[in-house]
Amino acid sequence: MKKIILITGTSTGFGKLMTLTLAKAGHTVIAAMRGVTDKNAAAAKELSEVPNVDVVELDVTDDASVKNAVNTVLAKHGRIDVLVNNAAVSGFGLLESWSIDQIKKMEEVNVYGVIRTYQAVLPAMRKEKNGLIINLTSGASGFTLPFMVPYLMGKFAVETITEGAQHELKQYGIENVSIQPGVYPTEMNNGGKAGVHADKENITAEYGEPAQQLFGSIGAALFGKMAEFNMDPQVIADGVLALVNMEKGTRPLRYPLDAIAQGTDKEFVETRAAIKEKWTASYGLSL
Repeated sequence: MKKIILITGTSTGFGKLMTLTLAKAGHTVIAAMRGVTDKNAAAAKELSEVPNVDVVELDVTDDASVKNAVNTVLAKHGRIDVLVNNAAVSGFGLLESWSIDQIKKMEEVNVYGVIRTYQAVLPAMRKEKNGLIINLTSGASGFTLPFMVPYLMGKFAVETITEGAQHELKQYGIENVSIQPGVYPTEMNNGGKAGVHADKENITAEYGEPAQQLFGSIGAALFGKMAEFNMDPQVIADGVLALVNMEKGTRPLRYPLDAIAQGTDKEFVETRAAIKEKWTASYGLSL
């Protein structure tokens, strides 16, 4: 069955690839992005000319923008079968070097943006007693790394949203899945898309050479592995298509797609699920 699919952050990267891949497969894709008449006008025009694609203005940091976009989709198509929360910003820096305002700026996109889209689509999905929400997180979304604390705490928050909502929405037949992509060469990682980074340069300077060396070694490891494993962003778009096409009730809660992890991502997901099962049993919870 062909589905109505709303994807956020479609001007570049994973979002654009998802749009093209799902539309080619015959699904109706609502390519949501901000700035369709200015900064992303070229991207909006390109996607609007693709068969099965509608482009809609949507800024995940703005309540009214999210509601207006969802209402526009519902008015035209009558329902939203799938929401893909792809829009996100990356950023790096020592934890002490981040101002609270700068962290808030990141999480307005990465966390609150996800909550906004959930709250906008859920009334219609609950009415239909059907829906699928796919959230992109990170291969490291269950733990953290130095220089990436605000970014990864946001991704772990989205894992929490996914898992909690899965229980809350079970009675409505709405499924939730998180994809852990690992490191891929998209605009978010290659410098083509501006991120939100630590803004207290004086603090960064105080940490000196040891911090710079550690940061450099982490970057070299991540980007070196990305090249070594020839990470192809199309894998994520194909993964979303696979999830969309899966029979209802068979989709996993977490869907790791990180070749670099060499299976440790799957092991982590399985171990976390097993521990939770033991924990809930100890508390006598039935979820």
